[in-house]
Amino acid sequence: MSETTSDRTPEPPAWVNPAYGWYVVFVLTLAYTCSFIDRQILTLLIEPIRRDLHVSDTQVSLLGGLAFTIFYTTLGMPLARLADQAPRRNLMAIGLGFWTLMTWVCGAAKGFWGLFAGRVGVGVGEAALSPAAFSLLSDYFPPHRLARAISIYSTGVYFGGGLALMIGGSVIRAVSSAPSIHLPGLGEIYAWQFTFFVVGAIGLPILLLMFTIREPKRRGLRAASLDARVADKPSGWPALRAFLKINARTVTCHIAAFSLYGIAIGCYQFWSPSFMMRSHGWTAPRAGFTIGALMFVLGTAGVFCGGWFADRLATLGRRDGILRAAFIGMSCGLPFIIVTPLVGDERLATFGLGIAIFFLAFPQGLPAAALQVMTPNPLRAQMSSIYFFIGSLIASGIGPLLPAMLTDYVFKEPVMLRYSVSIVAGTAALLSLVILSFGLAPYGDSVQRAEERLG
Repeated sequence: MSETTSDRTPEPPAWVNPAYGWYVVFVLTLAYTCSFIDRQILTLLIEPIRRDLHVSDTQVSLLGGLAFTIFYTTLGMPLARLADQAPRRNLMAIGLGFWTLMTWVCGAAKGFWGLFAGRVGVGVGEAALSPAAFSLLSDYFPPHRLARAISIYSTGVYFGGGLALMIGGSVIRAVSSAPSIHLPGLGEIYAWQFTFFVVGAIGLPILLLMFTIREPKRRGLRAASLDARVADKPSGWPALRAFLKINARTVTCHIAAFSLYGIAIGCYQFWSPSFMMRSHGWTAPRAGFTIGALMFVLGTAGVFCGGWFADRLATLGRRDGILRAAFIGMSCGLPFIIVTPLVGDERLATFGLGIAIFFLAFPQGLPAAALQVMTPNPLRAQMSSIYFFIGSLIASGIGPLLPAMLTDYVFKEPVMLRYSVSIVAGTAALLSLVILSFGLAPYGDSVQRAEERLG
């Protein structure tokens, strides 16, 4: 009996030209870098904002955490659902344009609540980027190269964070001696407000580059539709619920472990300039240039090394290679995360901070890559958004807040910030390692199911 056309499983589309795939990674990395410049610039401006707006560490931490994450997380899921069904390039371009505009709104703010509203808007725009980007890259790269591609994309965290500090430090140094800054329609503004206008403008040329990205054909749709365990409607809520039930232990350990590690990352990203200024007498321009350079060089190197190591383990046949690479890197970084803020010698503290930044960055691209490998194509952006929803609420909401509350309400001395960072970051990193150790075996089982589904 001859096989009908409808019975045949169609051949998956050929992978795109690798050179073009890496061009897409380059453009998306620029966009992610831009997002972190706009997100991270606040960390260098903490001291002048506290002075000019008369706010506490706790209030500033809300600007860096809660204000950003409110809509970054709540809009993540519907935007991810849209990314699983609509052109992902267009969604990311709209988000980029919106967060650029809202960064300028931050610069125009005249008080705490105006700045809070602007930070909320930045979170709204940035919520459209990463889930769509991860889904897009999974259609450009095969599984054994995906961790490296997503890790390179994730270097935007440290490119952007580093550039934010260096650009911010340069702007503050340039305008600090000026008697006043006057902008048409706004009148006289503070130097820190002008910094928001400068970094916001960086998004405009990247927005034009975004339209050079082609939307690839989605891969694995046929396999997902044939998998009875992922429901009859492979892109809807029943499919997502079935997938979560099958992979409950994997997903629980994954999200819990990396959300806790995100608290440690958030502590260092948000408070490093301040504890170096308070403990070692650094100026804002010096903190911006030094810590920005460490993030730019060592943070980027850490993300790249994490992706390379994960791909190497996957090539050697380790199904749990992505998470095992993360576990090894996080274990190496734990001592530096705890000790660095406590070091009294300025040079040793700077050295320790560089090593801590490297290992905090090491697993940056691996949680998303791990989810893409184990998740059916029609659910990838939604799974990424679930991870970001929980992870960002915990990491971005709690990471900056807990050290501030310890400093304000327990130690009651701004100079004691270094102890707060050590306690919060060290505890969170240790707990994340314990949980991740229980998640390695279930993750390997989830990857095996994904391989069987694709045949």
